[in-house]
Amino acid sequence: MSDSTGTVFDKLDYARRVLRTEATALEVVAGRLDDGFGRVADELFACRGRVAVIGVGKSADVGQKIVGTFNSTGTRAYTLDATRAVHGDLGSVHPDDVALLLSHSGESEELIRLLGPLKKLASSLVAITSSAGSTLGRAAVAAVVYGPIKEACPLALAPSSSTTVMLALGDALAFTLLEQRQFTADEFAKFHPAGSLGRKLAVVSECMRYGAELRIAAQTDTVREVFAKVRHTGRRTGAIMLVDAGGRLAGLFTDSDLARLFENREDRLLDAPIANVMTHAPVVIGPHARVSVALDVLKARKFSELPVVDEGGKPVGMLDITDLIGLDPLAGGAESRPTLRVVERKSA
Repeated sequence: MSDSTGTVFDKLDYARRVLRTEATALEVVAGRLDDGFGRVADELFACRGRVAVIGVGKSADVGQKIVGTFNSTGTRAYTLDATRAVHGDLGSVHPDDVALLLSHSGESEELIRLLGPLKKLASSLVAITSSAGSTLGRAAVAAVVYGPIKEACPLALAPSSSTTVMLALGDALAFTLLEQRQFTADEFAKFHPAGSLGRKLAVVSECMRYGAELRIAAQTDTVREVFAKVRHTGRRTGAIMLVDAGGRLAGLFTDSDLARLFENREDRLLDAPIANVMTHAPVVIGPHARVSVALDVLKARKFSELPVVDEGGKPVGMLDITDLIGLDPLAGGAESRPTLRVVERKSA
Protein backbone atom coordinates (compact mmCIF):
# COMPACT_ATOMS: atom_id res chain seq x y z
CA MET A 1 0.00 0.00 0.00
CA SER A 2 1.31 3.44 -0.88
CA ASP A 3 0.08 7.01 -0.41
CA SER A 4 -0.56 9.69 -3.05
CA THR A 5 3.17 10.40 -3.33
CA GLY A 6 3.94 6.76 -4.05
CA THR A 7 5.60 6.18 -0.67
CA VAL A 8 5.06 2.62 0.61
CA PHE A 9 3.30 2.50 3.97
CA ASP A 10 5.48 0.65 6.50
CA LYS A 11 2.98 -1.06 8.79
CA LEU A 12 5.58 -2.41 11.18
CA ASP A 13 7.26 0.96 11.64
CA TYR A 14 3.89 2.62 12.20
CA ALA A 15 2.89 0.03 14.82
CA ARG A 16 6.13 0.66 16.66
CA ARG A 17 5.46 4.39 16.67
CA VAL A 18 2.01 3.80 18.18
CA LEU A 19 3.49 1.66 20.95
CA ARG A 20 6.24 4.16 21.63
CA THR A 21 3.74 7.02 21.78
CA GLU A 22 1.76 5.17 24.44
CA ALA A 23 4.91 4.13 26.29
CA THR A 24 6.04 7.76 26.33
CA ALA A 25 2.67 8.78 27.76
CA LEU A 26 3.12 6.30 30.62
CA GLU A 27 6.60 7.63 31.36
CA VAL A 28 5.33 11.21 31.37
CA VAL A 29 2.45 10.37 33.71
CA ALA A 30 4.75 8.47 36.05
CA GLY A 31 6.73 11.66 36.48
CA ARG A 32 3.60 13.70 37.13
CA LEU A 33 2.19 11.58 39.95
CA ASP A 34 1.74 13.58 43.14
CA ASP A 35 0.07 13.33 46.54
CA GLY A 36 -3.28 12.91 44.82
CA PHE A 37 -2.38 9.30 44.03
CA GLY A 38 -1.60 8.64 47.69
CA ARG A 39 -4.86 10.22 48.85
CA VAL A 40 -6.90 8.10 46.42
CA ALA A 41 -5.06 4.98 47.59
CA ASP A 42 -5.77 5.93 51.22
CA GLU A 43 -9.49 6.34 50.51
CA LEU A 44 -9.62 2.95 48.81
CA PHE A 45 -7.59 1.27 51.56
CA ALA A 46 -9.94 2.67 54.21
CA CYS A 47 -13.03 1.47 52.33
CA ARG A 48 -15.13 -0.77 54.57
CA GLY A 49 -17.41 -1.87 51.75
CA ARG A 50 -16.59 -2.28 48.07
CA VAL A 51 -15.19 0.03 45.40
CA ALA A 52 -17.76 1.05 42.78
CA VAL A 53 -15.83 1.73 39.57
CA ILE A 54 -17.79 3.94 37.18
CA GLY A 55 -16.93 5.08 33.68
CA VAL A 56 -18.53 5.86 30.33
CA GLY A 57 -17.59 4.43 26.94
CA LYS A 58 -13.96 3.31 26.74
CA SER A 59 -13.44 4.38 30.35
CA ALA A 60 -16.13 1.91 31.37
CA ASP A 61 -14.24 -0.83 29.53
CA VAL A 62 -11.07 0.12 31.38
CA GLY A 63 -13.09 0.09 34.59
CA GLN A 64 -14.06 -3.54 34.07
CA LYS A 65 -10.41 -4.54 33.88
CA ILE A 66 -9.56 -2.48 36.96
CA VAL A 67 -12.36 -4.20 38.86
CA GLY A 68 -10.98 -7.59 37.84
CA THR A 69 -7.53 -6.66 39.10
CA PHE A 70 -8.93 -5.22 42.32
CA ASN A 71 -10.96 -8.33 43.08
CA SER A 72 -8.09 -10.72 42.42
CA THR A 73 -5.68 -8.79 44.65
CA GLY A 74 -7.77 -8.25 47.76
CA THR A 75 -9.78 -5.08 47.00
CA ARG A 76 -13.46 -5.95 46.61
CA ALA A 77 -14.96 -4.01 43.72
CA TYR A 78 -17.77 -3.90 41.16
CA THR A 79 -18.62 -1.96 38.02
CA LEU A 80 -21.57 0.40 37.87
CA ASP A 81 -22.92 1.45 34.49
CA ALA A 82 -23.43 5.21 34.54
CA THR A 83 -26.52 5.17 32.32
CA ARG A 84 -28.24 2.37 34.24
CA ALA A 85 -27.21 3.97 37.54
CA VAL A 86 -29.50 6.97 37.04
CA HIS A 87 -32.36 4.60 36.31
CA GLY A 88 -32.23 2.61 39.52
CA ASP A 89 -28.86 0.81 39.67
CA LEU A 90 -27.62 3.37 42.20
CA GLY A 91 -29.40 1.08 44.64
CA SER A 92 -26.35 -1.20 44.49
CA VAL A 93 -24.20 1.43 46.21
CA HIS A 94 -23.79 0.82 49.94
CA PRO A 95 -22.97 3.61 52.43
CA ASP A 96 -19.62 1.88 53.12
CA ASP A 97 -18.64 1.85 49.44
CA VAL A 98 -16.16 4.20 47.77
CA ALA A 99 -17.00 5.42 44.25
CA LEU A 100 -14.06 5.56 41.83
CA LEU A 101 -15.01 7.58 38.73
CA LEU A 102 -13.02 7.39 35.50
CA SER A 103 -13.13 10.18 32.92
CA HIS A 104 -10.37 11.58 30.74
CA SER A 105 -12.03 14.98 30.35
CA GLY A 106 -13.70 14.98 33.75
CA GLU A 107 -16.78 16.42 32.05
CA SER A 108 -18.64 13.29 30.86
CA GLU A 109 -22.29 14.22 31.14
CA GLU A 110 -23.39 10.81 32.42
CA LEU A 111 -20.85 10.93 35.26
CA ILE A 112 -21.54 14.53 36.19
CA ARG A 113 -25.21 13.64 36.73
CA LEU A 114 -24.11 11.02 39.28
CA LEU A 115 -21.93 13.27 41.42
CA GLY A 116 -24.73 14.60 43.63
CA PRO A 117 -26.43 11.24 44.27
CA LEU A 118 -23.11 9.43 44.83
CA LYS A 119 -21.99 11.94 47.45
CA LYS A 120 -25.13 11.07 49.42
CA LEU A 121 -24.96 7.31 48.87
CA ALA A 122 -21.24 6.43 49.08
CA SER A 123 -18.75 7.03 51.87
CA SER A 124 -16.33 8.78 49.52
CA LEU A 125 -15.88 9.81 45.89
CA VAL A 126 -12.48 9.63 44.16
CA ALA A 127 -11.44 9.92 40.55
CA ILE A 128 -8.91 9.27 37.81
CA THR A 129 -8.92 12.12 35.28
CA SER A 130 -6.63 14.32 33.20
CA SER A 131 -7.89 17.62 34.60
CA ALA A 132 -7.80 18.79 38.20
CA GLY A 133 -9.98 21.76 37.27
CA SER A 134 -12.70 19.69 35.64
CA THR A 135 -16.10 19.22 37.26
CA LEU A 136 -15.12 15.70 38.31
CA GLY A 137 -11.68 16.74 39.52
CA ARG A 138 -13.17 19.46 41.73
CA ALA A 139 -15.98 17.28 43.08
CA ALA A 140 -13.79 14.34 44.10
CA VAL A 141 -12.39 14.04 47.61
CA ALA A 142 -9.15 12.97 45.97
CA ALA A 143 -8.08 12.47 42.38
CA VAL A 144 -5.25 10.94 40.38
CA VAL A 145 -4.67 13.69 37.83
CA TYR A 146 -2.44 12.60 34.96
CA GLY A 147 -2.60 15.77 32.88
CA PRO A 148 -2.65 16.29 29.12
CA ILE A 149 -1.18 13.52 26.98
CA LYS A 150 -0.77 12.82 23.29
CA GLU A 151 -3.17 10.24 21.89
CA ALA A 152 -1.64 7.60 19.62
CA CYS A 153 -4.64 7.85 17.30
CA PRO A 154 -3.55 9.81 14.17
CA LEU A 155 -6.87 11.66 14.25
CA ALA A 156 -6.43 12.44 17.96
CA LEU A 157 -10.00 11.23 18.39
CA ALA A 158 -10.04 7.57 19.44
CA PRO A 159 -8.98 7.09 23.08
CA SER A 160 -5.63 5.31 22.98
CA SER A 161 -2.82 6.72 25.12
CA SER A 162 -5.41 8.01 27.59
CA THR A 163 -7.01 4.60 28.11
CA THR A 164 -3.58 2.98 28.40
CA VAL A 165 -2.66 5.49 31.09
CA MET A 166 -5.93 5.00 32.93
CA LEU A 167 -5.50 1.21 32.83
CA ALA A 168 -1.95 1.43 34.15
CA LEU A 169 -3.02 3.78 36.95
CA GLY A 170 -5.65 1.23 37.93
CA ASP A 171 -2.92 -1.40 38.15
CA ALA A 172 -0.77 0.98 40.20
CA LEU A 173 -3.61 1.52 42.67
CA ALA A 174 -4.43 -2.19 42.89
CA PHE A 175 -0.84 -3.22 43.54
CA THR A 176 -0.26 -0.38 46.00
CA LEU A 177 -3.26 -1.64 47.99
CA LEU A 178 -1.94 -5.20 47.66
CA GLU A 179 1.33 -4.14 49.28
CA GLN A 180 -0.45 -2.16 52.00
CA ARG A 181 -2.57 -5.18 52.85
CA GLN A 182 0.43 -7.52 52.65
CA PHE A 183 -1.69 -9.64 50.34
CA THR A 184 0.01 -13.02 49.87
CA ALA A 185 0.29 -15.57 47.08
CA ASP A 186 -1.81 -17.94 49.20
CA GLU A 187 -4.63 -15.40 49.29
CA PHE A 188 -4.26 -14.81 45.56
CA ALA A 189 -4.59 -18.57 45.00
CA LYS A 190 -7.94 -18.62 46.80
CA PHE A 191 -9.40 -16.41 44.07
CA HIS A 192 -7.93 -18.47 41.19
CA PRO A 193 -9.02 -22.09 41.75
CA ALA A 194 -9.67 -22.91 38.09
CA GLY A 195 -7.53 -23.51 35.03
CA SER A 196 -3.80 -23.88 34.62
CA LEU A 197 -3.03 -20.90 36.87
CA GLY A 198 -5.18 -22.33 39.65
CA ARG A 199 -3.42 -25.67 39.47
CA LYS A 200 0.02 -24.07 39.65
CA LEU A 201 -1.00 -21.98 42.64
CA ALA A 202 -2.51 -25.00 44.38
CA VAL A 203 -0.67 -26.84 47.12
CA VAL A 204 0.53 -30.40 46.72
CA SER A 205 -2.15 -31.85 49.02
CA GLU A 206 -4.82 -30.74 46.55
CA CYS A 207 -3.31 -32.68 43.63
CA MET A 208 -1.57 -35.67 45.17
CA ARG A 209 -2.82 -39.24 45.14
CA TYR A 210 -3.61 -40.56 48.58
CA GLY A 211 -5.35 -43.30 50.55
CA ALA A 212 -6.19 -46.40 48.52
CA GLU A 213 -4.36 -45.00 45.51
CA LEU A 214 -0.98 -45.32 47.23
CA ARG A 215 1.29 -48.36 47.07
CA ILE A 216 3.07 -48.72 50.43
CA ALA A 217 4.98 -51.72 51.77
CA ALA A 218 7.60 -52.60 54.40
CA GLN A 219 11.22 -52.40 53.32
CA THR A 220 11.86 -55.79 54.97
CA ASP A 221 9.49 -57.61 52.59
CA THR A 222 10.92 -59.31 49.55
CA VAL A 223 10.27 -57.91 46.10
CA ARG A 224 7.98 -60.85 45.36
CA GLU A 225 6.05 -60.34 48.62
CA VAL A 226 5.66 -56.63 47.97
CA PHE A 227 4.10 -57.15 44.55
CA ALA A 228 1.90 -59.93 45.88
CA LYS A 229 0.61 -57.80 48.76
CA VAL A 230 0.37 -54.32 47.30
CA ARG A 231 -2.96 -54.00 45.61
CA HIS A 232 -4.92 -50.78 45.20
CA THR A 233 -7.85 -49.15 43.47
CA GLY A 234 -8.18 -45.97 41.43
CA ARG A 235 -5.37 -44.36 39.49
CA ARG A 236 -2.26 -46.50 39.25
CA THR A 237 1.10 -45.05 40.18
CA GLY A 238 4.30 -46.68 39.02
CA ALA A 239 6.12 -46.36 42.35
CA ILE A 240 5.92 -48.25 45.62
CA MET A 241 6.86 -46.38 48.79
CA LEU A 242 8.84 -48.51 51.26
CA VAL A 243 8.68 -47.70 54.96
CA ASP A 244 10.75 -48.61 58.00
CA ALA A 245 9.45 -50.07 61.25
CA GLY A 246 8.32 -46.61 62.37
CA GLY A 247 6.28 -46.02 59.22
CA ARG A 248 8.72 -43.44 57.84
CA LEU A 249 9.59 -43.40 54.15
CA ALA A 250 12.84 -45.30 53.65
CA GLY A 251 12.91 -45.84 49.90
CA LEU A 252 11.16 -46.06 46.57
CA PHE A 253 10.83 -48.94 44.13
CA THR A 254 9.42 -48.31 40.67
CA ASP A 255 8.16 -50.46 37.82
CA SER A 256 11.35 -49.47 36.01
CA ASP A 257 13.42 -50.92 38.86
CA LEU A 258 11.53 -54.19 38.53
CA ALA A 259 12.07 -54.27 34.77
CA ARG A 260 15.78 -53.65 35.34
CA LEU A 261 16.05 -56.76 37.52
CA PHE A 262 14.68 -58.90 34.71
CA GLU A 263 16.84 -57.18 32.09
CA ASN A 264 19.95 -57.87 34.18
CA ARG A 265 18.83 -61.49 34.84
CA GLU A 266 18.83 -60.85 38.58
CA ASP A 267 15.72 -62.91 39.27
CA ARG A 268 17.28 -64.16 42.52
CA LEU A 269 16.82 -60.69 44.00
CA LEU A 270 13.05 -61.09 43.77
CA ASP A 271 13.25 -63.16 46.96
CA ALA A 272 15.62 -60.78 48.75
CA PRO A 273 14.46 -57.83 50.93
CA ILE A 274 13.31 -55.02 48.68
CA ALA A 275 15.56 -52.71 50.73
CA ASN A 276 18.48 -54.24 48.83
CA VAL A 277 17.30 -52.90 45.49
CA MET A 278 15.14 -49.87 46.32
CA THR A 279 16.19 -46.24 45.87
CA HIS A 280 17.22 -45.09 49.33
CA ALA A 281 16.35 -41.64 50.70
CA PRO A 282 14.34 -40.49 47.65
CA VAL A 283 13.54 -36.87 46.94
CA VAL A 284 10.35 -35.91 48.76
CA ILE A 285 8.06 -32.91 49.12
CA GLY A 286 5.67 -31.71 51.82
CA PRO A 287 1.88 -31.57 51.37
CA HIS A 288 1.80 -27.80 51.88
CA ALA A 289 4.37 -26.94 49.19
CA ARG A 290 3.12 -25.43 45.95
CA VAL A 291 2.49 -27.58 42.90
CA SER A 292 4.77 -25.21 40.96
CA VAL A 293 7.66 -26.25 43.22
CA ALA A 294 6.90 -29.92 42.63
CA LEU A 295 6.85 -29.29 38.89
CA ASP A 296 10.28 -27.71 39.09
CA VAL A 297 11.65 -30.79 40.83
CA LEU A 298 10.00 -33.29 38.49
CA LYS A 299 11.29 -31.40 35.47
CA ALA A 300 14.82 -30.83 36.78
CA ARG A 301 15.31 -34.40 38.03
CA LYS A 302 13.30 -36.03 35.22
CA PHE A 303 11.21 -37.94 37.76
CA SER A 304 7.78 -39.43 37.10
CA GLU A 305 6.72 -39.64 40.75
CA LEU A 306 7.39 -37.53 43.81
CA PRO A 307 6.55 -38.93 47.27
CA VAL A 308 4.73 -36.64 49.67
CA VAL A 309 5.62 -36.98 53.35
CA ASP A 310 4.47 -35.28 56.55
CA GLU A 311 6.74 -33.57 59.06
CA GLY A 312 7.55 -36.92 60.61
CA GLY A 313 8.71 -38.35 57.29
CA LYS A 314 5.71 -40.65 56.90
CA PRO A 315 4.20 -40.98 53.41
CA VAL A 316 0.86 -39.26 52.97
CA GLY A 317 0.62 -39.01 49.20
CA MET A 318 2.22 -39.30 45.80
CA LEU A 319 2.47 -36.77 42.98
CA ASP A 320 2.43 -38.40 39.56
CA ILE A 321 3.62 -36.46 36.52
CA THR A 322 0.65 -37.72 34.50
CA ASP A 323 -1.65 -35.70 36.77
CA LEU A 324 0.30 -32.52 36.08
CA ILE A 325 0.87 -32.72 32.34
CA GLY A 326 0.44 -29.36 30.64
CA LEU A 327 1.54 -27.26 33.60
CA ASP A 328 4.77 -25.25 33.48
CA PRO A 329 6.60 -24.03 36.56
CA LEU A 330 5.60 -20.54 37.68
CA ALA A 331 8.09 -17.81 37.06
CA GLY A 332 9.54 -16.15 40.12
CA GLY A 333 12.49 -16.12 42.43
CA ALA A 334 13.33 -18.94 44.76
CA GLU A 335 12.80 -16.64 47.74
CA SER A 336 9.06 -16.66 47.06
CA ARG A 337 8.79 -20.43 47.01
CA PRO A 338 8.04 -22.78 49.93
CA THR A 339 10.87 -24.76 51.45
CA LEU A 340 11.36 -28.15 49.84
CA ARG A 341 13.14 -31.01 51.49
CA VAL A 342 15.34 -32.51 48.77
CA VAL A 343 17.51 -35.58 49.27
CA GLU A 344 19.60 -37.10 46.52
CA ARG A 345 18.40 -40.44 45.24
CA LYS A 346 21.00 -43.15 45.80
CA SER A 347 21.06 -46.71 44.61
CA ALA A 348 21.78 -49.39 47.18
